[in-house]
Amino acid sequence: MTRRLRFNGTGSGEGSCPAVHEDVDSGEVIVHGPRLTDPRAIAQLQHLDEDEVPIVVPRNTLIDFGPKARDEGPRVLDPDQFARLFENFEHSAWHLEMRRRYAVDEQGDDWAQFIAGQKPTWDLDTPWCRTISAKTRDGAYVGRVRILDNPPTPGQLFLLAYSEKNAALGEDVRNMWRVDAERVNLPPEDFWIFDSHIVALCLFDTDDQLTGAELITEPVRVNQYNRLRDIALHYATPYEQFAEHLADQEA
Repeated sequence: MTRRLRFNGTGSGEGSCPAVHEDVDSGEVIVHGPRLTDPRAIAQLQHLDEDEVPIVVPRNTLIDFGPKARDEGPRVLDPDQFARLFENFEHSAWHLEMRRRYAVDEQGDDWAQFIAGQKPTWDLDTPWCRTISAKTRDGAYVGRVRILDNPPTPGQLFLLAYSEKNAALGEDVRNMWRVDAERVNLPPEDFWIFDSHIVALCLFDTDDQLTGAELITEPVRVNQYNRLRDIALHYATPYEQFAEHLADQEA
């Protein structure tokens, strides 16, 4: 069975070895780097089997990117606790949206207008809008990358239109096709990153309702999500260009 490996990081400025990976299923750690070849040094190693290769890894690489033992279980926030993260962040909030449907989107008048083929009337005076617009006016960055299937689901098309409202609040909204997201190894996870040091992994029930979020603050795991954010931002397209391209395809 093929391992599913997650890249934790590297101490090399050029993104090469040495590097640390983690098996997402077993938790085992895979490290690669330059081989230790000095016979006098190898002779000092204990329990080195014939099929094992000694490698050299800087201490800081293991400290920065090796998984840390955790005594506690997952910390799960309820929806109200999760909502407070948006009030408390200072510098940035970023969202990777991987789902095909969000049930909450279907509860407003704008959804009914969209499904009826009308241009939605966006309400910019909701509590959410006031919170986000105040943050962006103060200089905070709020952004998201939305993943779409081909063809897009109704919910994904609604959110593509909804990007107009997001932009009016000062958000940076971009899009990617799912096939491109898979090509660059973005995970099938829906998460927010706050101030680059707190991750909220969104949890949903079978009816696509948000039930809460797993709070992640362990530096190694947070660093991994920050890296995924950078990848998504690099390959995603601003929503206006994406919408134009989609319209050209359908013409």
